[in-house]
Amino acid sequence: MTFPKFPPDAALSDAVREALAVTLRGCEELIPQDDWVKKLVKSHATGTPLRIKLGLDPTAPDIHIGHTVVLNKMRQLQDLGHQVIFLIGDFTSLIGDPSGRNSTRPPLTPEQIKANAETYYKQASLVLDPAKTEIRYNSEWSLPLGSMGMIQLAAKYTVARMMERNDFHDRFKAGTPISVHEFLYPLMQGYDSVALKSDLELGGTDQKFNLLMGRHLQAEYGQEPQCILTMPLLEGLDGVDKMSKSKNNYIGITEEPNTMFAKVLSISDTLMWRWYTLLSFKSLAEIESLKQEVQAGRNPKDAKVMLAKEITARFHSVAAAEAAEQDFIHRSKGGIPDEIPEVALAGAPLAIAALLKAAGLAPSSSEANRLIDGGGVRIDGAVISDKGLKIDAGTVVVQVGKRKFARVTLS
Repeated sequence: MTFPKFPPDAALSDAVREALAVTLRGCEELIPQDDWVKKLVKSHATGTPLRIKLGLDPTAPDIHIGHTVVLNKMRQLQDLGHQVIFLIGDFTSLIGDPSGRNSTRPPLTPEQIKANAETYYKQASLVLDPAKTEIRYNSEWSLPLGSMGMIQLAAKYTVARMMERNDFHDRFKAGTPISVHEFLYPLMQGYDSVALKSDLELGGTDQKFNLLMGRHLQAEYGQEPQCILTMPLLEGLDGVDKMSKSKNNYIGITEEPNTMFAKVLSISDTLMWRWYTLLSFKSLAEIESLKQEVQAGRNPKDAKVMLAKEITARFHSVAAAEAAEQDFIHRSKGGIPDEIPEVALAGAPLAIAALLKAAGLAPSSSEANRLIDGGGVRIDGAVISDKGLKIDAGTVVVQVGKRKFARVTLS
């Protein structure tokens, strides 16, 4: 198959340059970038939207904002006029995705898949434009494939290549069982791209092998191979581990507006800018301008409030975000005495438990952790639930219970 010659950079139109910048924003990898530019040039010249695929297995009914990083990218490309396809892996869920697993993943029942899929898409629609989103289920083409088709598909990839995948390689080396049906998962995900004639597939960094499978199979079936775009895993409230319910460092997109707003305000100033890149719909120019204002002396809390309002409004409403801000102001101002102890500490970033102990707000780190578990610790009015949280340099108002306060300046 031949492809159009890649034009020199000077020949790229402003529209193509903008589309490439939107694609690359916050991404981990774009493979191969030259091919994606060719697709953009062709799309712009012919007026034909590119087909952009995101496949998600409905393994759980609820999602948190970490899951929306790839959805945000889909929305950005959707706003450029391209066709986005929200693919629900109802068939692949019956197999169970082995990505990143050290053991066989139990498959879901059809009833679980149906219930989860309905909730998942409803939540995803808070980010995507539902009127411009193509919803597909991979059972549409996977079930009709049948046993003969499955055998023919399996013949298009080798066991040696399959064993290059890290999780399979590690499990085989450790003597951990690998079921034959697990090899079918990346094959079926790759076949989805063939069925949908995908131009670009998105996924997390842990999906890279499966995404590349789509490129391989499209070439095997005589199609122009898709490009792949991997997005990073979003760090949670602690700024260290990826956002996860099991680590309690997440913001669920169905959480109450006041809780969502306060949780965003609890993140560090450093993490705020990464969240801006991956979660905000503000342009990179707007974000850079805001960052320069903060570097010039503007309170970083102003920028954090803007981010908190944007995220809260997306999953609730502008009115709910405004009300959450007013609630936060009321609680933070109304509950803080006019005069509170001033404490200066060194060693930023400092773990929250160590900060409470050093500021004289808790007798020990273990007691500090107990207070956090009980919801009795606030920073700038926001309840802190993450015991692993580290506080960056700057000044914060720390409250323990109803009566203990300190204005802590960390350096």
